[in-house]
Amino acid sequence: MKTIDSIPTSKIQRASKLIQTGAKVGVNYLKYYGEKITKTEEEAKENLNASNAEDIYDGLKQLKGSALKVAQMLSMEKSILPQAYVDKFSLAQFSVPPLSAPLVTKTFKNYFGKSPNEIYDKFNPNSVNAASIGQVHLAEKDGKKLAVKIQYPGVAESISSDLALVKPIAIKMFNIKGKDSDKYFKEVENKLIEETNYINEVEQSIAMAEACKHLPNLAFPNYYKELSSDRIITMDWMQGEHLSEFTKHNTNQELSNKIGQALWDFYMFQMHRLKRVHADPHPGNFLISKDEKLVALDFGCIKVVPEDFYVPYFELAKKESLESPTLFKEKLFELEILKPEDSKEEQEFFYEMFHELLSIFTAPFHSEVFDFSDATFFGRIADLGERYSKNTELRKMNGNRGSQHFIYINRTFFGLYNLMHDLKAKEVKINNFNQY
Repeated sequence: MKTIDSIPTSKIQRASKLIQTGAKVGVNYLKYYGEKITKTEEEAKENLNASNAEDIYDGLKQLKGSALKVAQMLSMEKSILPQAYVDKFSLAQFSVPPLSAPLVTKTFKNYFGKSPNEIYDKFNPNSVNAASIGQVHLAEKDGKKLAVKIQYPGVAESISSDLALVKPIAIKMFNIKGKDSDKYFKEVENKLIEETNYINEVEQSIAMAEACKHLPNLAFPNYYKELSSDRIITMDWMQGEHLSEFTKHNTNQELSNKIGQALWDFYMFQMHRLKRVHADPHPGNFLISKDEKLVALDFGCIKVVPEDFYVPYFELAKKESLESPTLFKEKLFELEILKPEDSKEEQEFFYEMFHELLSIFTAPFHSEVFDFSDATFFGRIADLGERYSKNTELRKMNGNRGSQHFIYINRTFFGLYNLMHDLKAKEVKINNFNQY
């Protein structure tokens, strides 16, 4: 794969790159209007989505950083984006052009005052994995194989300006209105700032591994503070296959169930016991080891779940809440999904919408054992998402709904559900985590 010798770091450079990307998208729309004359609407729209996804991803991958991270986040929302965007943006998880060897050496000298070869016994200057915020190199020291994660230059400094550039797209895509919409962007900005603080990530990683080490069929790398800095992390090299690769060939149902149960227990234990959760559940953050364990990586994005959000959020998922209009409506107000200033029409619309959504989405929590390989369950979620994405009535209303905590908690559950479905895990014991 071609390497990168430099990354646009100034506001002007990064804005110029997005303007170029916008111009390409404009040309794609002109082609689309022309194709509507000679092709069916469906074919023309499919070509438009494919071209836009390609051009937007190509622009973002050169910028790296938070703009590309947002694309990665969107790739997990399979019920919101057209498939062409999901397929292309998912490459941001662990397949983007890496930094060149000279730029890697320069980064080490900036933070350690030494080149990698002066720090490790062996260091491979070629990246083995490149993602949105950093890339990973293989190294050795004192007989140990190590993974060294290096953050791209300028990423941390450009978060605010990147999000300002992405904000108009997000506002249009999710129909966000109202003066308090900034709380959502501030939530994303704060989490991205945390993700670029590698000293914080090392601390979080050590704490999470310690808190969850007793859970069966899970494994975590050791982290080395003395070989880490603001922008570089050194940890054990963990042997294994990315979860996305594993699911492509695995036919062992017993193993799928075993890994699926480990993944589910890991998330339920974090959510209900620690009230802190690994909020970046994409395939690039999990490996399957040869001894059939789930290896959890990358704890840069940890979402703390406040008690005043946790209680109504999980009460809303209970059958008794879904079956009681008064109780359900009360919880919708607590979670800021319904607001005092809403019109009667808005209250009725969003009540029905969220009742339908949660009646489907919370199904796993209403049984002792759940089959995540069930295509019907995921089909109903996708159909609902598609139906509301085309709903003209919804587009007229303010999409600014719910507490800011929904962003990462919903992202966590959507990502977890998708991983469980990819694994085709059956017979998953929903409350198994209670024994730990």
